[in-house]
Amino acid sequence: MRALSLFSGIGGIDLAAEWAGIETVAFCEYADFPRKVLNKHWPNVPIFKDVKDLNRAALEKEGVIDRNRTIELIHGGFPCQPYSVSGEQKGKEDDRDLWPEMSRVVEELRPNWVVGENVANFANMELDRTISDLESFDYQTTTFVLPALAVGAEHQRLRTFVVANSYGIDVERCSEIQIPWGENYRGSFTQEALRKSIEDPQYINPDYAELIMGFPIKWTELNH
Repeated sequence: MRALSLFSGIGGIDLAAEWAGIETVAFCEYADFPRKVLNKHWPNVPIFKDVKDLNRAALEKEGVIDRNRTIELIHGGFPCQPYSVSGEQKGKEDDRDLWPEMSRVVEELRPNWVVGENVANFANMELDRTISDLESFDYQTTTFVLPALAVGAEHQRLRTFVVANSYGIDVERCSEIQIPWGENYRGSFTQEALRKSIEDPQYINPDYAELIMGFPIKWTELNH
C-alpha cells in the first residue's frame, strides 16, 4: 500500500505504517526541524512543505504518482491547537484549522483509505464536520478514542482517530491488530528507568521523551 503522509511531524504515524508494511511515498510537513528528522529516516522520500500547495499536479511533478501509481492511503495528524483543551478551542474559526486542506487533498486523490488523528477533545468539537466531509466523498467512517496505554505505552494520552475506507468495510468489526514494537521500542530503557523518571523529574530527557511517544531511541538526533 502506498501512503501520502500529511502533517507528518517527526514521522510517528509513518513509523507505525512502516511496521505494518505500508510504504510512505511522500511527506508534507511545514516545520524545518521535523523535515530534517524525516529526511534522516526516509532520505529518498520527497517532502512537501505547505499542505495548501499540495495537489495532484505537485505530486505528479515530483514523480510520486502517475497513471500506473496511485495513493492508496492518506493519513495525517492535522494541527490540534484549534481543539486542544490547553488552547482557546476556536475550532474552525482558528486559522490553524487545516482539516479543510486535508479534506481537499482527499477529495482530489480519492485514496482507498483515510486516517486522521487529533486530540481527544476534537471528538467534542469538529468530528461531525470531518465525518460529513468523508461521507460526502462516499467513504464509510468510524471513530476511535484510544489512550497510548492501549498500545503498550506508559501514559494515557487520549487521541481521536478517524478511519475511513471506500470499500464499505465496517472497520469496527475488523480483527485486533497486533503492533510489532520490536527491540528498538524499549531500547536500553527498563521498568527501573521508567520508575526513576517518574520519581525524579530531572531524569526526563530527549531519549525518555522518545520512549514514551513510542519512537526508537535517538530518533530525533541529527548528524552534525
